[in-house]
Amino acid sequence: MKTVFVTGASRGIGREIARKMANSGYSVAFGYLNNINAANSLNQELKKNNPNILPVKINLGSQESIQNAKKIIEDNLGSVDILVNNGAISQEKNFFEINNQDLDEMLSVNFKGPFICIQEFLPEMLKKNWGKIINISSIGGQWGGSNQIHYAASKAALINLTKSIAKNYSNKGINCNSVAIGLVKTDMSNKEIESSKGKEKIKLIPSGRIGTVEDVANIVSFLSSEQSSYITGQTINLNGGMLFN
Repeated sequence: MKTVFVTGASRGIGREIARKMANSGYSVAFGYLNNINAANSLNQELKKNNPNILPVKINLGSQESIQNAKKIIEDNLGSVDILVNNGAISQEKNFFEINNQDLDEMLSVNFKGPFICIQEFLPEMLKKNWGKIINISSIGGQWGGSNQIHYAASKAALINLTKSIAKNYSNKGINCNSVAIGLVKTDMSNKEIESSKGKEKIKLIPSGRIGTVEDVANIVSFLSSEQSSYITGQTINLNGGMLFN
């Protein structure tokens, strides 16, 4: 049985990814930061059909916290075979109002966190000559941001990290890919979706709708499977056609 670790899974996209993977028979460790109630409810839900579920408190801005999470997972479920770097933060803010603290926190959680997670979990994958790393990025990392430029920059860095890991470790049995999501209905995206700019974006989506958390979970499930063994270093554009529009 393969073990999956999904960061940022107390709500939204991460929660649905954890649910999808648990229902598919994987052992699932899922990370949360402060929302213990949401983590407990997900833990109870998933354990009804799968006993190999583990909520793990983790702060992606802290290397020590990431290392502690790794130890807890390995002590309870064994080494991680599939790492899903989903945990992230966003912030709507005018470019000239973004201060050093805003920038440091954005890059720390959205880029440095996944970077360190890969450093920590990749060695055990290399020992097995098998591993999947899936980074949840954003269309903002591809075409730039307007009112959250630091967020877009952090997601662009994550796409480049994906390519670099694939370039260095694909010949050692590691598949590393990113999923660049467009507008997906979550708590984190509600503010943008409800804004006037967000509503204009939605009108321009060729598919005629925003994405769902299930859309993202389905792609992650595929990239975690043997069916995707020849896909690496790629950015899967999950945006309903927004990018080419």
